[in-house]
Amino acid sequence: MSRTDLILRYAGFAVLATLANLAAQRGVLALWEGALALPLAIGTGTLAGLVLKYLLDKRWIFADRSRGAAMHARKFTLYTLMGVATTLIFWGTETAFWLIWKTDPMRELGAVLGLAVGYVVKYQLDRRYVFAPATPSAPA
Repeated sequence: MSRTDLILRYAGFAVLATLANLAAQRGVLALWEGALALPLAIGTGTLAGLVLKYLLDKRWIFADRSRGAAMHARKFTLYTLMGVATTLIFWGTETAFWLIWKTDPMRELGAVLGLAVGYVVKYQLDRRYVFAPATPSAPA
């Protein structure tokens, strides 16, 4: 796959995951009111985007064909851990935009900007630590 194809595909998947994230947030905010509504919406949206992005990245970005529940659990755990710092970027940006402007459009703009920065960082981490080709171990 060419570099341009990779960038376009990765960006497209980031957009899909972002849309899934925001749709899940809107769904929670439509059903829930009160002090915990925003944190619950952000957490639900994050989970929805994370699962979708993992499935797309594993197959279509990193061409990872590993199989088995243990391997999937290991990789999804690593994928999630790599996303902790990038999720903090996203949450921080979204929350800052909400606290500054207190409007849903600005909160969502903060989410989109935070996710965009986070996805650039996440690709580099995933390429290096989650989906890196296995290195042969040295003989004992």
